[in-house]
Formats: sequence, structure tokens, C-alpha cells
Amino acid sequence: MNQVVEKWITEWHVYNDEPVCAYIYDLQGIQNHVKKMLETMPSQTNLFYAIKANPDPKIIEALVPYVKGFEVASIGEMLKVRGVSADVPILFGGPGKKDYELEMAIKQNVTYLHVESLLELRKIILLAKKWDRPTQILLRINVRTNSLPKTKISMGGRPTQFGLDEQLLEEAISILRDVENTHVQLSGFHFHSLSNNLHAELHVDMVQFYVQTVKEWERLYSLHVEVINAGGGFGVTYDGTPSFDWQLFTSLLAQNEALQALGKTQLFFEPGRFIVADYGYYAAEVVDMKQSQDQWFAVLRGGTHHNRLPASWGHNHPFRIVPIDRWVYPFARPELINGQATVVGELCTPKDQLYANAELECLRVGDVLLFEKSGAYCWTISHHDFLGHPHPKFYYITEGN
Repeated sequence: MNQVVEKWITEWHVYNDEPVCAYIYDLQGIQNHVKKMLETMPSQTNLFYAIKANPDPKIIEALVPYVKGFEVASIGEMLKVRGVSADVPILFGGPGKKDYELEMAIKQNVTYLHVESLLELRKIILLAKKWDRPTQILLRINVRTNSLPKTKISMGGRPTQFGLDEQLLEEAISILRDVENTHVQLSGFHFHSLSNNLHAELHVDMVQFYVQTVKEWERLYSLHVEVINAGGGFGVTYDGTPSFDWQLFTSLLAQNEALQALGKTQLFFEPGRFIVADYGYYAAEVVDMKQSQDQWFAVLRGGTHHNRLPASWGHNHPFRIVPIDRWVYPFARPELINGQATVVGELCTPKDQLYANAELECLRVGDVLLFEKSGAYCWTISHHDFLGHPHPKFYYITEGN
């Protein structure tokens, strides 16, 4: 598929006068990846896509036939999903939900609302009764444990703005069992304790802990749990080391005694990054090369206002050089042979950096850097309109391209 992307880049100037600056999403690659994920999943598990990783409507549309549904964290995200499908299942999570968001989610018949606080729970009960809508919820619980895997981003097992602390569970159940609650049903629990975990064995241990904990709650509080949402957090690397081993994870999960004891309870997973990261490319043309105090800089048409992930995570983002022979100027073409250069963007800030001290055999002004693994949290989290530079173009690879 890289050959398709590179061919498209080399033909850019046949149709465009401006420097190359674009995202290319491999929709067929995403679909094939998800199909392979589904092949190894145990029968009691379901795969959702967390669209915060990349809410592009064409990606959502490509995934509708394959995933169980979508996880959203705002009304804006929910409307994007509903713009593609009127009835696909939706999980609605995230802290700080406003009244109008809860109301719209209830009216739009989201499948499960993830409850983040006691106040939110009370509001949902009030609004569901007001609109006479049966509403199913999952309580997001911040479990009190030190046994969770350690990752760069942690949202559980410590003080956090996410979910209900475990000691509030009894009060939450009491609120739900109040005689005034006639519309809201507790269907299960949601856990999302970490992001970008790379260790399959530890992830299985974590899921086992969730299941065993919920089974104990079922016993203590006489609950009937239909769903355990174990969240996402499946890791992707950007330094060439192996990413999360999905096949190992699902194989170990299928053999796990806790999973086998689930009964009719369904286990949900909601990855985002892991589904789309490897199937997006950010292409940016080198528009200048300059030397400052013995250090070379390659300046792109683009930068962190399009791809903020490397600055946000503090890593060098992997790229390849696509050589472009075109040079229309009457003077010599700036180039760097067998040297180091820091790759920066067009913004007026020294933080606009995508790769520090890259080792280069040959890089010329007019060549294009193709940043791989740019399908997740690259465009979406970027400050698109800083300094008013034009947005990149967007292209999609589908079957037959």
C-alpha cells in the first residue's frame, strides 16, 4: 500500500501548484486489520471503535460493517456516528457531560451511557424520567488497586477525574434502587484505566481482575451484569519496536478461567489508536533547508498544527523520504547529504518539531516526508487554525485504488 501512497505523492504536482501537504487514510487497510482482529476474538467479546482516535466520517463508514459499534465522548462525536448510521450501537462516555448532552444522548437512544459521577447519575435518572425513555447505563469505576499495568497515560488506580471511586459504588446502587427511578437500568460496568499498554499478558491480567471484581460485586449487591466494558488501551509504538500483540492477547484471553466463567455477560473492548494508527499517512513537502550554528533544519509545508502527536508525546515520529525530481527554479537546489537535520514545521514557535536530529542520506528541498503511523491522534488533536495556514488535503485509499 505504501507504493500506492508514494505514486500518489509523486503525481501531486500534475494537479496541484502548491507544496504537498495531505493526509492519506488507507480505509481498506483498516477494514482488513479489523477483520483479522475479529477472527481471534472469543465469542463473548465485542469490538467497538473509540472514534476519539480519528473521527473521520469515512473511517466510521468503513468500520460500520465490522465493529459492534462506536464509543464517543461528546455530542459532536455522537452526531458524527449518527450522520453515518441511525441505528449502530453507541457507547457514550467521558467526564463533564452537560445536561443538553445527556438529554440528546437519551433522545438518540445511545446503547449505553457511561456514568462518571453520582451527580451525573442523578441527572440521567431525572432526564430519563422527564422524557419517558428507558436508559441503560454502565458505571465507570476507578478501581482501587496497585496491580494495573504501568503506561505513559494512566486513568485508573489513582486519583483521577475519570469515573466513580470504588467506595462510591454502594451509594450509586442505592440511588439506582430508589423508588423514584423508573427508567434507568444498571446494565454493567465500564473500566478504562490506561492508554497505550504494550504488554498482552498484563492486559489479560487486568481484564481478569475486572471480571473477578465485577463477579464479586454481583454477589455482594445482588446484581445482574449484562456487560463489562474493559475499555481500550492497546498500545502502538513509534520507534520501530513491536506494538501490542493482539493475537497473543486474544489467545490468552480465550484460555482464561475468568472469561470462561462469564456466563451470559458480554465483554466489550473499545480500542481507538490500535485500530487506525498504522493506516494513516501525513505527507509534507520540504520547502526550505537551512543551517543554524552547525545544525541543519528541514522546514515543512505543515507541522504540529496538522500533526501534534510527536510534540504531545515527546517522540520522533517515523517517516520516509519520497524523492521528488521536480525543481522549477533557476538556482541550485538546497540539499543535505549524509548528515543530520531536525524536521520542523512552518509555525512561529520552536515547539513546532516532528523529528530531532534525523540521520539522512539525502534530503532536498522539494522532497516529501511521509510520516507513517499517522492514523490516530495526529490531525484530530492538532491546533489546526494557529497562524491561519491552510489545512491539508485528505485522500482515501479504498479497494481498487
